[in-house]
Amino acid sequence: MLLAALYCLLWNFQTSVGHFPRACASSKNLMEKECCPPWRGDWSPCGQLSGRGSCQDILLSNAPSGPQFPFTGVDDRESWPSVFYNRTCQCFGNFMGFNCGNCKFGFRGPNCTQRQFLVRRSIFDLSAPEKNKFLAYLTLAKHTTSPDYVIPIGTYGQMNNGSTPMFKDITIYDLFVWMHYYVSRDTLLGGSEIWKDVDFAHEAPGFLPWHRLFLLLWEQEIQKLTGDENFTIPYWDWRDAENCDICTDEYMGGHNPANPNLLSPASVFSSWQIVCSQLDEYNSRQALCNGTPEGPILRNPGNHDKARTPRLPSSGDVEFCLSLTQYESGSMDKAANFSFRNTLEEIYLKI
Repeated sequence: MLLAALYCLLWNFQTSVGHFPRACASSKNLMEKECCPPWRGDWSPCGQLSGRGSCQDILLSNAPSGPQFPFTGVDDRESWPSVFYNRTCQCFGNFMGFNCGNCKFGFRGPNCTQRQFLVRRSIFDLSAPEKNKFLAYLTLAKHTTSPDYVIPIGTYGQMNNGSTPMFKDITIYDLFVWMHYYVSRDTLLGGSEIWKDVDFAHEAPGFLPWHRLFLLLWEQEIQKLTGDENFTIPYWDWRDAENCDICTDEYMGGHNPANPNLLSPASVFSSWQIVCSQLDEYNSRQALCNGTPEGPILRNPGNHDKARTPRLPSSGDVEFCLSLTQYESGSMDKAANFSFRNTLEEIYLKI
């Protein structure tokens, strides 16, 4: 299936960890369809001289097909990443990354040979200094331009098939907002035509592996930014919660007394600007999100369907989901199969 195939490509094509490495955003790279930057340790492509990897042709699985996507050759994400690159770094052993300069998850050290065991903790188990450090890391990522990655602000066709690159800087935090937008955005068919019934990361088998990799990559970028190799994302155990108990100024921000849809001025996030939220506007212009600030964070987004999600999931909901033995079943109708993935995603959508 399309989404599972995209995950496999995302895992095997090391460039896709940030979608577009800065080192591969030139017209030369795009025209030659090659992204094999040098590793800074020995300045050879993919760290080949040090045995980290080599520049190879990418291997593609089946092209997307099925009722959710009855097209061919109209979306840059089809047979990813072959529209942009067909030769990339393939890393050996415990190395990974667009130039094989990183360690695979679970390893560290100069040669990526040391095992690394990290534990994610409940946000309410963090001490005050640990919680404040986490919030400081988020703020730093929100205001630090990514040194390694850029985002495209046009499709490959709008870039004149690579001869006119259209890329832009983005902060480390907003890079991951953009990645989530990009993988799930609608397909631009030209003119005023849009295909909405497609999503490369949701409502299909790839939902779980894609988001797992997404979070691991986000942790890795924060670790690199801060030099804190032990950083992990804390979690919120929302089972049986009667309300949003992290929606306070101490954590994710409370309500603004003057406007309950905004965050309290006392929250560290009250000054943050969101990106990639105006999907209909992008579609109307046949354009991609370009990372431009689009307004303050809203506590109660307008697209929240309270009739569909009147409460947070319960312990019973979670236990029922864990009792299901089929990961994915039968029809790819996103509303039809009673599987672990589909049920879990319904729980996820309530949060």
